[in-house]
Amino acid sequence: MFGSSIYLRDRPAFTGGSPQAVHEELWQRGRKGRLRTRAFLAAATLVLCALLVNAVFGILMAVLVASADTFVHWRIYTASRVWRLGLRGEERMNRFLRYTLERRGHRVLHARTVPEHGPADQLVIGPGGVWLVHNEAWAPGTEISQHGGRLFVDGRTQTKLVAGLTARAEAAAEAISRVAEVPVTVTPVLAVHGGKLVRTPFAADGIVFAPPLKLIRWMRRNPAADRSSEEVEAITRAAVHALPIGGRSLSAAA
Repeated sequence: MFGSSIYLRDRPAFTGGSPQAVHEELWQRGRKGRLRTRAFLAAATLVLCALLVNAVFGILMAVLVASADTFVHWRIYTASRVWRLGLRGEERMNRFLRYTLERRGHRVLHARTVPEHGPADQLVIGPGGVWLVHNEAWAPGTEISQHGGRLFVDGRTQTKLVAGLTARAEAAAEAISRVAEVPVTVTPVLAVHGGKLVRTPFAADGIVFAPPLKLIRWMRRNPAADRSSEEVEAITRAAVHALPIGGRSLSAAA
């Protein structure tokens, strides 16, 4: 189709009537209302602070209130960016890991494949353990919580999601242990992009859920092992051989 982007072609998020497209349209429609509310808050602040203190103080506080309101709505809008683009958040998590854990001696393998179990977005290997990171983006307002130790998204259990992620982590651990010739445990975690988490981080069905930066902080503060830098490198080499990129085996890649 002429005029379409080769980078966005066939992405459901850009199809008319998709949840992302509807959300974007409603957000744009609400722009005038947000501006009116901001102007009212700033004006009320200006009058009140001018009467209580002086005009200069009133102007400063009015600017501060308007800026705060702008920042809050900007945060709300950008929090759903990954979902609005029809993505799951792998690239965003890659950036966070690059500037945090990778600078602290951790090794990160991106877009690997666990044989017979599907893709692993990121495999983080560090002194404190090995984590298989999965990314999911949910729409704004989607409630993500746990009840009785089980995951619920908008009141519905996510048996398929958690079972698949748990099985993937166990299979990855088995494959890496076989190559490394030492027992290796892989802990599944899920980075939540967007949505509304009732509490973070939280554990459900044996998996920790949190926004990216909070999840990274949790991994640093909750080590599952105590490995030397040499052991980290050895496990990383084993993982490279055990988990191919994009489903390719080493012999096929060669």
